[in-house]
Amino acid sequence: MTTGHPSVKHSQPPVLRLNGITKRFGPLVANDAISLKLGSGEILALLGENGAGKSTLVSILFGHYTADEGSIEAFGQPLPSGNPRAALDAGIGMVHQHFTLADNLSVLDNVMLGSEPLWQLFSRRSAARARLLDVAQRFGLPVAPDARVGSLSVGERQRVEILKALYRGARILILDEPTAVLTPQESEALFDTLGQMVAQGLSVIFISHKLGEVLRVSNRVAVLRGGKLVAEAPAKGTSQAQLAQWMVGQAVTATQRRPALSAGLPVCTLNHVSTGNAGRDRLDGVSLKLQAGEIVAIAGVSGNGQLALADLLCGTRAASQGSVTFLGQPMKASPAWLVAQGAARIPEDRHGVGVVGDLSVWENAVSEHLRSPVFSTALWVNRQAAQAHAARIMREFDVRGGGLHTSARSLSGGNMQKLILGRALVSPSAGAASPEIPKLIIAHQPTWGLDIGAVAYVQQQLIAARDAGAAVLVISDDLDEVMTLGDRVAVMHAGRLTKALAADAWTREAIGLAMAGAHENTPSAAVEANPS
Repeated sequence: MTTGHPSVKHSQPPVLRLNGITKRFGPLVANDAISLKLGSGEILALLGENGAGKSTLVSILFGHYTADEGSIEAFGQPLPSGNPRAALDAGIGMVHQHFTLADNLSVLDNVMLGSEPLWQLFSRRSAARARLLDVAQRFGLPVAPDARVGSLSVGERQRVEILKALYRGARILILDEPTAVLTPQESEALFDTLGQMVAQGLSVIFISHKLGEVLRVSNRVAVLRGGKLVAEAPAKGTSQAQLAQWMVGQAVTATQRRPALSAGLPVCTLNHVSTGNAGRDRLDGVSLKLQAGEIVAIAGVSGNGQLALADLLCGTRAASQGSVTFLGQPMKASPAWLVAQGAARIPEDRHGVGVVGDLSVWENAVSEHLRSPVFSTALWVNRQAAQAHAARIMREFDVRGGGLHTSARSLSGGNMQKLILGRALVSPSAGAASPEIPKLIIAHQPTWGLDIGAVAYVQQQLIAARDAGAAVLVISDDLDEVMTLGDRVAVMHAGRLTKALAADAWTREAIGLAMAGAHENTPSAAVEANPS
């Protein structure tokens, strides 16, 4: 297990050198004279908030963008700009957070794809298979060359992505949020792989928002803020609090686990619910009870039915079997009905579903409550009341980046999420000093892709809503968030849900096993058969 900081061969020249990289998009300076070095056998963690310039810098390095100023050297040779093929030929490989594999092809076919000239008369599959198995053995990445990628687990797919880069001769590997979709056990296996890779001289740029992992696996950290390189330091001796402060520019207080005092009456109950859609995005006999004054957090690898559960409870998907009750009555598959009954949602896709980008901030702030008599009469919208409500949301939830009439798409991810959060949590009822809290809140990936400060803010607001009496369902890929927020925790895999147990009853290992489908190893020793 990789738990320390592998040694770096300091006597050797750097394998990668970035000199004064600057990139502008109109008036925005995305990268401002950034200079960095990467040593042989070194893991360099690249950190920064959203918009700090990480993606732009990596895109320049990999040839997707051309720098306006500056230069890059790989292994002592100038790296041509704006040329992904040149980056690959120089030995730079990248594993994206969202995999780029063809599910209907075999592992071998995916690894070979694009690695042979189009004019070649026949494919050298035997030689390719031998090379793939050799690379897999050398770096401790066992793989079945003939397995169909669509049948593999998420961790196995990531292994194929890494092998694809190594097969093509990568000596520098860029890993973008590599543990974001892995179980804890798969993350441990990845760390072991990283240890073997750097021991053989490979160098890694590790991009992650999980600061504990960053300090555990990296030799050195580099922090970007506002397009500038603001800090470089050895990982050893650096704290998570220091990293967060460098990233944000001020001290950040992380959300602390604070269990609910007690749960109230049931607000929403699912009994043996299934959805008819095929594939992984479905529910299969799910039972769950959501109670007032409690947060139930759902863990799991994305794509195992979480979207179906969120859609069901938001009224955009109906159950094919089983029953759902809300406040003691059958739940209707109608978003408008649910909103009128006191349900609120924070959708997974803030850009595609959460807001209408071309509409203004104030229009989005009232979009789910336009039928309220506070905002409309017959066909007329009371703009004064609607804009006053939107101004309240912007003020109370610190939505920045424009005014009421600014288009929603111009907001940053964090400010867009705070707008959605405010819309969900602030009642449209006539400007009361203490607005009515929703009875049910469905928060699907509520902090995905947000800055450290915005993460803490959103989490604290959800806890406050729980303490005010709301039943809150949090669906998250982030296991730390699940364990921080959840009073009870359940795990979803292949459309099935474990029993929702007190968070303290779970270990990270048990959650990881359940995320991989080993329900018999959960604390309850069984998939939930009755409402929790």
